[in-house]
Amino acid sequence: MLFQDRTAAGQFLAEALADYANRSDVLVLALPRGGVPVAFEVAKALNVTLDVLVVRKLGVPDNKELAMGAIASGSVRVLNQDIVQQLSISDEVVDGITLQEREELERREQLYRGARPFPDLWARTVILVDDGLATGATMWAAILALRQQQPARIVVAVPVAAPETYQELAGKVDKIVCSATPSPFYSVGRWYKNFPQTTDEEVRDLLATATKNQRSLFLST
Repeated sequence: MLFQDRTAAGQFLAEALADYANRSDVLVLALPRGGVPVAFEVAKALNVTLDVLVVRKLGVPDNKELAMGAIASGSVRVLNQDIVQQLSISDEVVDGITLQEREELERREQLYRGARPFPDLWARTVILVDDGLATGATMWAAILALRQQQPARIVVAVPVAAPETYQELAGKVDKIVCSATPSPFYSVGRWYKNFPQTTDEEVRDLLATATKNQRSLFLST
């Protein structure tokens, strides 16, 4: 294992992102839910704003942990055609799972954001943070969703990633920062000592704390 938990992983990752500290044009966007505790530590260390970009994995019918694609805010959907064709998954099944996950995506957006609008990303540097990359499907959906908002730069930052996924994404963003790319990879959770499921309540609490910290900083300057 590499990390004690997501908090420790975020603190370690923040050291590699020190060049982005104290910059008003930088925004950290977490992929809920597991990416939020990591991103919270990154944003706190860099002294930049934290927000979320909701993305949902499209799991195959008999193995929901295996991603055949992902969806993100802005009606973005990406599919892993190799998996879809290999497992002979029909369009009807893909569309049905997409609809279910779209409902969950909208529920989480309402829960985490409420009436607060999505931040303006134009001409900003966005650091996308998750707790790790396995297939990269959810991160790629997030990248496509971000491109619609025309940020100046997209940086992917994760504590750990599968080597092949790291290489694939490296050519699709401005920069990728990753603490480790172990091989064989197995799974994201394999590289954490403590890897419990992050709850909605934890996400909301961390976002509220981050917002409070930013307001306090603004009032003190």
